Order: sequence, then structure tokens, then C-alpha cells
Amino acid sequence: MFDTESYIPIKEYSYLIPFCSSQPKNRCITQFFTYKTIMEYIILAVALLAVVFGADNLVSGSAAIARIFGISDFVIGAIIVGIGTSFPELIVSCIGAFKGNVDVAIGNVVGSNIFNILGILGVTALIYPVAVKRDNIRFELPLCIGVSILATLLAFNFFNGNDVIIDRIDGAILLLFFAAFIYISFVRDRKKGITTSAEEERPQKLSIAILRTIGGLAVLITGCHFFVDSAVNIATEWGVNEAFISITLIACGTSMPELAASVAAAAKRNTDLALGNIVGSNIFNITFILGLSSQITPLSGGGITFVDYTVMIGAAVLLLLMSMNKKISRAEGGVMFTAFVAYNIYLISTQTL
Repeated sequence: MFDTESYIPIKEYSYLIPFCSSQPKNRCITQFFTYKTIMEYIILAVALLAVVFGADNLVSGSAAIARIFGISDFVIGAIIVGIGTSFPELIVSCIGAFKGNVDVAIGNVVGSNIFNILGILGVTALIYPVAVKRDNIRFELPLCIGVSILATLLAFNFFNGNDVIIDRIDGAILLLFFAAFIYISFVRDRKKGITTSAEEERPQKLSIAILRTIGGLAVLITGCHFFVDSAVNIATEWGVNEAFISITLIACGTSMPELAASVAAAAKRNTDLALGNIVGSNIFNITFILGLSSQITPLSGGGITFVDYTVMIGAAVLLLLMSMNKKISRAEGGVMFTAFVAYNIYLISTQTL
């Protein structure tokens, strides 16, 4: 029995809820609009703000430290900012792995990589065309495609034909690729010499930069903890599986720092930093986050399908193809964003209860 006094009487708005088709409307509405569920929405929103705030300070502090030591813009974008803005995905996936929410750990990475390229880079190119350097086309973008394919092959056990799972050995392979990427990136940057952006941020003291980095990380971890718990609780209330929530709501939420960093870079016409941010984040998500999460607990396939992995690979291939002219135009950005919308429509249309 439902205690009708504990629910908000707004049954006339049931048509606004797309996941209630298989349940009686009265029950679906009372589940959706309980005071407890509304509090979950509030906690989710506040936690997301904490994630964005924490990630922003973490990225700003770490980037300031990098500039103090003379590291170039692309390395700051691909490694410092790219990894820093992926910390929400890292914390969320690790928390999901610790709690046994495997779909959260995997779906967060796959969904974030799709959103990063099709959603964020699409919006960035719509604001200002994204310049692509020859080195990006020769190294970073092919590597992004390569690790996406590798993760798919490992997840579906192409090499040994067992169950769909990323085990600890698979994770160790991904971590080795991450270490190689970091090493090669620094070596290549050192050979090219130090380059800096024409528009520098105001320099910070090293002590302030370290304080922002540590404080931002603390806020980020706390926000991610509440963000995961609230998202899983809302998924339970809606009656949808965790895979759907993780590849949509959680993935987009944890990618807000990438969106903010890329849009800000495009607004300043520093699109080299924007592209480096996206590419670095995607490589980090696959190699380090999946690799580390699988060391916590083996990641079974769950609700993340081969279609989702294929879209992730396709997005990376599309990015490389559109980069061949050394620029991603506004029209191409529009194509990317349209593809992202189409993918989400597909996810909603195939969602079953």
C-alpha cells in the first residue's frame, strides 16, 4: 500500500515521464514524485555542482603548477587538463566498482567518451572551428581509436572467447597503454620544445595552486560519492537499469568539466587546448579508469552492449576523418552533435522495463 499523504498529487503530468509505460500510471507517478525521490534529485544536483566545482579547482591548480614548470599547452590539455577533468569519471567508476555497480563503472566510461566527442566537441566546433595539428592526426587521434578498439576486444574477450568481462589481466594491459601514452607524450613534447599560448592565465603562486589542487580533489571525491548514490537510487525509483542511467545521466554529468573546459577554450579561440582536452580525456578514460576499476573488481559486461562500444569507436573514427583537413568546421560540429542526439534517441527507444 502507498501512503498517499507522502506523495505530491500531480498525476495529470504522467505523460511527461517516458519510462512508465509498463506500470500503472498512479503507481508510476507516486514512485516518481515521492518526497524521498525529490530529495534524491536535490542531492544529485548539489553533488553535480560539487563535482564541477571540485574538478574546476583541481584542473586550474594542476594546470598552474604545470605552467610554473614550463609545460606546453598541448600537454597541459592532453594530460594535465585532460586527466584532471576526467577525475569525476575516475572517482565515479572506482566507487561503482567498490560497490559492485559494474554497469556504472563501465557505462560511465563508454558514455563519457561518446559524449566527449559527439556532444562536447560538436558544441565546441559550433562555437568556433577547432584547429587540428598534424601531430594530433598522426599520434593522439589514431591512439584514441586504437585504445577504443582494444577495450572493446578485451570486454568481449575476442582473444580467449570467455564471458563478456574486463578482468584484472585486461585492466593491466590497459594500464600499460596508459603509462606508454604518458611517457611518449612527454618525450615528444620535450623534443618539440616548449610552446605556450598567446593568451596566458594570470600566474598563481605555487602554494595557492597546490592548495586549489588538493581542495578541489577533496570536494570532487565527496561530490562523486553522493552523485553515484543518488543516481543509482533514482534509477531504482524509475525502474530503469543502472546501465541506462550510467551511460546517459552519469556519463554526461561527470563530463561537465570537459564541457566547461572545452567551451572556455573555444571562446578564447584556443582550440588546440580544447582538442587536447577531449583526446586526453578519452584515452585516460579507457586506459586508466577502466584499467584501475578492473583491478578493484572484474568488470562484467552487464547492460553495456556491443552497440554502445561500436558507437564509441565510431565517434573516434569520425573525429579522425573530420580532422583530415586540419580543421573541424561548424558544419562538422553540427553533424557530431546530431549524431549524439540520434544515439540518445536510440537508447531511449530501446529502453525496456
